[in-house]
Amino acid sequence: MRKEVRKIQELLEQQAYVTDAAVATSLYLSMALGKPLLIEGPAGVGKTEIAKVLARALDTQLIRLQCYEGLDATTALYEWNYPRQLLHIKLQETTLGSTAEKEASIFSESFLLKRPLLQAITDPVCSPVLLIDEIDRSDEEFEAFLLEVLSDFQVTIPEIGAIIATHRPHVLLTSNRSRELSDALRRRCLYLWIDYPSFDKELQIVRSKVPAIGEAVSSELTRVIQAARSLNLSKVPGVAETLDWAASLVALNTTHLDPEVLKETMGCFLKDQDDVHKFESEAASRLEEILSPGS
Repeated sequence: MRKEVRKIQELLEQQAYVTDAAVATSLYLSMALGKPLLIEGPAGVGKTEIAKVLARALDTQLIRLQCYEGLDATTALYEWNYPRQLLHIKLQETTLGSTAEKEASIFSESFLLKRPLLQAITDPVCSPVLLIDEIDRSDEEFEAFLLEVLSDFQVTIPEIGAIIATHRPHVLLTSNRSRELSDALRRRCLYLWIDYPSFDKELQIVRSKVPAIGEAVSSELTRVIQAARSLNLSKVPGVAETLDWAASLVALNTTHLDPEVLKETMGCFLKDQDDVHKFESEAASRLEEILSPGS
């Protein structure tokens, strides 16, 4: 492994993020090439967490743009502070000066409300981490607008002019693949797919994130989660649900999983009634078999 990639991996591991060479390499190349990184994968596998951990590892600001249907450029980029502008106009009514001068004074940066994209571009200190979360939930129109910003990292505000990034942000986009993203967006990004972790990796995550959990019960709950994912569930439990369940078992002072504990706590990782019935009929009844190391 190249020393630069290894350094990134070590920085992430120092923040208790269990990673691998593929993730570290993708992050390193994204920063080295100045290209956005598109991270796709099932919900709950830690895509958003990568951005949070990277910001902590680099000791820089995390700026998050949460996408949703109907998100527009104004909400993501900037707005004018109209109440403050009106107050300023009233205060200027008795002062001398031309109308043009007065209008120019209210359309300046001091009256600008910076939204996530503009915040990331104008950070005066260092390159922030810009997280564009769940880009697949936004509309195609917003995606097209985003292409312009990510191409040059500059925006034009009619009343002020062009604003160019002082420090180019590290951009990470996440997607749960609820809709297909455009080829144009994909071409502008490096790509990383994150799947559900293997047994060994998930066990390592559990013990890293919930250090108070016992060795035996951590292995048992990880085997149960892995078995649950093999079923045709409508809401497959992600790593977030695994950690919720682990923390709950610690709170209950659980040292061993048995059918009673499983039944009482399965709401920590199953979030749909049909899934509960399926799990009870296809997995819970063979708990001893699932917990066997050879299963």
